[in-house]
Amino acid sequence: MPVYRYRGRRSDSGAAVVGERAATNKQALAALLRNERILPVSIVEKAEDAAAAPRSRRGGVSSKTLALFTRQFSVMIDSGLPLTQCLAIMADQQENRHFRLVLEKIKEDVEAGATLADAMKKHPNVFDNLFTNMISAGEIGGILDVILRRLSIFVEKAAKLKRAVVSASVYPSVIILVAIIVIFVIMIWVIPVFSTVFAGMNFTLPLPTRIVIAMSNFVSSFILPIIALAVLTVVGFRYYYKTENGRFVIDRTLLQLPIVGVVLKKIAIARFSRTLATLLVSGVSILEALDIVAGTAGNVVIQQGLLKVRKDVEEGKTLVEPLRKIGIFPPMVTQMVAVGEQTGELDQMLEKLADYYEEEADSAIANMMTLFEPVMIVFLGVVIGGIVISLYLPIFTLINKLATR
Repeated sequence: MPVYRYRGRRSDSGAAVVGERAATNKQALAALLRNERILPVSIVEKAEDAAAAPRSRRGGVSSKTLALFTRQFSVMIDSGLPLTQCLAIMADQQENRHFRLVLEKIKEDVEAGATLADAMKKHPNVFDNLFTNMISAGEIGGILDVILRRLSIFVEKAAKLKRAVVSASVYPSVIILVAIIVIFVIMIWVIPVFSTVFAGMNFTLPLPTRIVIAMSNFVSSFILPIIALAVLTVVGFRYYYKTENGRFVIDRTLLQLPIVGVVLKKIAIARFSRTLATLLVSGVSILEALDIVAGTAGNVVIQQGLLKVRKDVEEGKTLVEPLRKIGIFPPMVTQMVAVGEQTGELDQMLEKLADYYEEEADSAIANMMTLFEPVMIVFLGVVIGGIVISLYLPIFTLINKLATR
């Protein structure tokens, strides 16, 4: 029998009461406390306290782990195993301690009479609204095994798209970081050595050399303020992005960038199409589906546009009209949505759109990386090569003077 920690107040004196007690569930403990003239304020199972620490860590359960769980869970349900037994098996074989505790708690809640969706909703950091709404639709319609199969495909494709985006951002980030470190090393340790040598030469240094030496002296003298300024800039940018106006401005700017914006739009369209199709085919209402899709858009500009679409649909308009009005989605998307609405096959059209734009996103990411490599090589060549040439110009000048004598 689980043990609960409770806080409450006595109805007669108002005195605070804190304690621990075993009970079959929270409702039973609350009834018992009321019989003792204690008004419960909070009742928390001790197991939840143990899980609280890992639950507070963002990203405790990876997309890959969730995708594997969904696939295995769908196979078990499809084979006819009882729901609680499936949860027990999945919890036992989990290597992730946080996820194991979550599954054990879900199993206990289901055994106590809660639905699977309601039990999962208590853990929003692991199972988001999309996941729990699809589970709820599967339970209501009696097709949980079918929904889990669809959900496993969706989670796997979403994880694949996320990995592609992360892989595309890691390489340029590492290259830029290495370039900055190399330039700082040259500025702080290499150029001062040449500057000392040039100080003993009795002639005027070339202009590029004087500029590089001046930059080196500036960086060497103000290295700590420069680092502090860089840190403050990053912190300030992150703080600004957390504000409503800041996130809107930055997300809108990213969508308008020549190459990056195209990639982000294709990723957003693929996510929108796949998510909406998965929700609609699972029996979730169009208004609730648009709410969930807006929440998972990943870009506040697109999110606000989808919320406007939802409002227009709620007023009785078709889906295609507001999609055209917000001006975010290309004509191909709105045309296929229009065809899907007219033929009654909107979910299938959205699936085709998702497949197409996922391939387009992969291709755009690959093209961006292909273009990025020569750009970075040229940039490093110009910057580092320019520094090296400027350092050797006085030597060439001195050699020419000696040769003319």
